[in-house]
Amino acid sequence: MSSTNGLSGGAAVMLLILLVGIAGLLVLLERLYVIVLRSKTNGRPFIERIIQLVRGGKIDEAIKQCASSTAALPDIGLVILRSRSRDETDLENVASAAALAVLPRLTRRLEYLPTLSLAAILLGVLGTVRDIQSAFLAAAAPANHPVLMTNLSNALTPIAFGLSVAVVLILGRSYLVSQAESITEQVREFSARLINALIDRPDVRLGHR
Repeated sequence: MSSTNGLSGGAAVMLLILLVGIAGLLVLLERLYVIVLRSKTNGRPFIERIIQLVRGGKIDEAIKQCASSTAALPDIGLVILRSRSRDETDLENVASAAALAVLPRLTRRLEYLPTLSLAAILLGVLGTVRDIQSAFLAAAAPANHPVLMTNLSNALTPIAFGLSVAVVLILGRSYLVSQAESITEQVREFSARLINALIDRPDVRLGHR
């Protein structure tokens, strides 16, 4: 009876870990779409093309280029270019407000992933402890001693599964954070250089390689 209960408890824990993994995967896929597919653009060529258009006095063409995409950089450029002011302070305020509206979308829900990773690990530990306990209880009878090592080996399955789920979620989060930081840096560079172009100040290529 104890062995059966242990197996059913282990199966329930494995199911919970699987559900945590599915939830984490859904977050990863949603963030992958928002950060990499929707918000990311070919940043360097786009920045150089818009700056060149603005410095050539082709503001309408630059606005049209920005309006043709929903990525983060074009969104910022569109807000700045449509500003009627050409005062540096006003433009910086507009750029800051635009960044506050655009950038938080990049990191939204990313903090769910460490929590889900920890939940998967803890559930794995719980399942392993339960299975070890059941294995020792099942081995209390002398006739069951030979199966003790097999049961102990099987008891490691939940923690192994939980760790595997956690590794995938943590690595996925690290990749998405790096992509979000890259977009954030490009937004800051683009804003500064675009403002310089609008007020006809010499270009400074921040972080240019």
